[in-house]
Amino acid sequence: MSSNEFYNELKDVDASRESRLKYAHFVLNDMSLFPKLIDIMFRVDDKMSYYAAWVFEFVCDEYIYAIVPYLDTFCNSIKNVHLDSAVRPIAKVCYFIAQEYDSKQPNTLKKMLKPIHREQIIEVCFDWLIGKQKIAAKAYAMDTLFLLGKNYPWVHPQLTQILEKDFQTQSAGYKVRAKRILKKL
Repeated sequence: MSSNEFYNELKDVDASRESRLKYAHFVLNDMSLFPKLIDIMFRVDDKMSYYAAWVFEFVCDEYIYAIVPYLDTFCNSIKNVHLDSAVRPIAKVCYFIAQEYDSKQPNTLKKMLKPIHREQIIEVCFDWLIGKQKIAAKAYAMDTLFLLGKNYPWVHPQLTQILEKDFQTQSAGYKVRAKRILKKL
């Protein structure tokens, strides 16, 4: 399937879990589509980018190791994503990466995730946390920063400072997640 054909195919994705899962399985069954999915996802001014991000999240949820050959592309490009509907699934994938990296078990992602990748993820998560993102992206950013911050002594104090400073002005959802993270810190 060509990139243009795949792009047109993604026009049928909708926000329902069933639709996102259907297209994720479509990609998982033909992994030659995965780099095309990433390419479309990082066309950050195109509305289709968030359809691609929705599918990307579900692919990574099912098989996080699909991202390993594309870590450079992913980590170099996430800072450019700005559409709210694309930021949330990308923030969730950052959390998936952090979870896998924090795993007690040796794994491919842990081996392939370079310090520069972790630093790029940390940087964008702080940007999302202090920016105008919606609560879901901020919540995933908090969790990601907590996990990756275990290896960077400066991250947890910064995270604590931001969460405490913003606590009173944020939504109830933010407060619940922030309380949980602050207890762990």
